[in-house]
Amino acid sequence: MTDAKIPSLLSSLTPIARELDALPAGRPAPAACLMRLNANENPFPLPSIVMRSAIAALERQYLYPEHDNITLREAAAAAYGMSADRVMAGNGSSELLSLIYRAFLAPGDSIAMLSPGFSFNRKLASLQGAQFIEVRGNELDSLPIDSFLFGPARHAKFILLANPNNPTGAFVPVAEIERLVAKYDRLVVLDEAYIDFAPENGLHLVNRYSNLLILRTFSKSYATAGIRIGFAFGHPELIGRLRNIQNMFNMNVIGHAVGMSVLSNRRAYDENHNHIKHERQRVSGALSEFGFSVIPSHANFLLARVPAGRDGKWWQSALERQGILVAFFPDDGLEDCIRVSIGTRNQMDPFLEAVDKIRRGADSS
Repeated sequence: MTDAKIPSLLSSLTPIARELDALPAGRPAPAACLMRLNANENPFPLPSIVMRSAIAALERQYLYPEHDNITLREAAAAAYGMSADRVMAGNGSSELLSLIYRAFLAPGDSIAMLSPGFSFNRKLASLQGAQFIEVRGNELDSLPIDSFLFGPARHAKFILLANPNNPTGAFVPVAEIERLVAKYDRLVVLDEAYIDFAPENGLHLVNRYSNLLILRTFSKSYATAGIRIGFAFGHPELIGRLRNIQNMFNMNVIGHAVGMSVLSNRRAYDENHNHIKHERQRVSGALSEFGFSVIPSHANFLLARVPAGRDGKWWQSALERQGILVAFFPDDGLEDCIRVSIGTRNQMDPFLEAVDKIRRGADSS
């Protein structure tokens, strides 16, 4: 096919697809020598009992997985204390989030999200031709309930909250979220991707409020980011409608097996979680001593304002020259911040040494 046909082919796209720029081929994967502290991945290996289930699942690679994930959904329902018709399993929580956008948003609709928040949601809204309403939070532990109830957000098809929030790590008490859910007459989607590093969760609210959907992922706290396991919990009618537009065989046999094993062996991760919480506190204190202003975090990462005189992009580049990747969010009003994932002590010690070296002027590029 010649390039001359491209304009006519592009004109055949839907108006929404035409408005989006084509993505470039993409960047190569980070070099193996670089330490990845930019994606909030859990750096620990799977517990041996979970690893064995993954290896055993390879023997079933020639078979299709369950098309409706019923075994995994029943296991999650039993683990979290609800009926299986309130549970949906997905290829990571990102798949489930995409289904919610597809199911609830038509062109011209709107979605409201606490800002700063997970930037992927802007793209999901654009794909539906929907308006994206950002409600600014204070980066700490309170929820601007009145802004959701009486501002432009009151017309949104749904509100999206992440608790703990990404990229700030801030945690809102569940009682605050329940106040909003009880007063709001539309859907509230609560993303609890980082909840296992926080003091409490809102899963018990699912049985109480029909306008609440809760998302969970095993990527962060259960070290399965590369396997893709997520869940949605909500009223059976909502879950049933979402499952109806989900792809068949959306999860592979390894994801099924690992998900089942994690649900049966969650206590095997206690040491992992405790280590990350301890390192989070230790690294936060060290960064504060180095002149950073660290937002209190209840996730497996820290958002830190860099010392005066440089911005977050400069620090991101300086750390990359030291072999360390951290995240930077210029589009969220966080130009003076970097976000660093909490890894093992063998990762965090070199990170802190690199920060100290840079602030002392050893890296002046």
